[in-house]
Amino acid sequence: MARRTDPNRKPELLAQILEHLRDQPLSAVTFRTLADALGVSPFTLVYHFGTRAELIADIIRAVGQRQQQVIDAELAVDPSLDAHIAAIRESWRGFLDPATRALLRLEFEAALLQVTDPELTVGGRDVHERWVEWGAEALERLGVPHDDAIIESRALVDQLYGVQFDLVVTGDEEAATAACDVMIDGYRARVEALIPATVA
Repeated sequence: MARRTDPNRKPELLAQILEHLRDQPLSAVTFRTLADALGVSPFTLVYHFGTRAELIADIIRAVGQRQQQVIDAELAVDPSLDAHIAAIRESWRGFLDPATRALLRLEFEAALLQVTDPELTVGGRDVHERWVEWGAEALERLGVPHDDAIIESRALVDQLYGVQFDLVVTGDEEAATAACDVMIDGYRARVEALIPATVA
């Protein structure tokens, strides 16, 4: 009789891997190095994750869960510019947490790995695309025309990545937050001009 697998084991391993990677480069991940760090056999990791590319994809998906929480929270309330801006600010506040900032570093690293590693089918492009989709959807709910919503959302995401990179590289929370506030204020002013008067 075959032994039943523990459905909680893979999530447990993934949580341990993310904790290990808080101060380790994603590019150095192998089943052997992770197995040694976690005190398990390489076979255990292969059994639960398959290939290295699949393992990294699972890591990236776990990192990306933070964005879905922000998206779900905003889309669950009636659309308003105030709610949209509040969601962006809440997302930024999340990055100030050291654990989330470590995941953000992994997100950046995954994005660059995907550019050069053809085996990685999940990475930074997916995360970037989902953020742009969310932003455009939020703006269209406010009445912003589709083409304008896509452009403004992409500009927002790209600027957010810039201040996030600032935060990760410099560690200067005060300066990065000040830059983020300026960016959000400019974004709000542009969006206000795009919302039809009947909606605003």
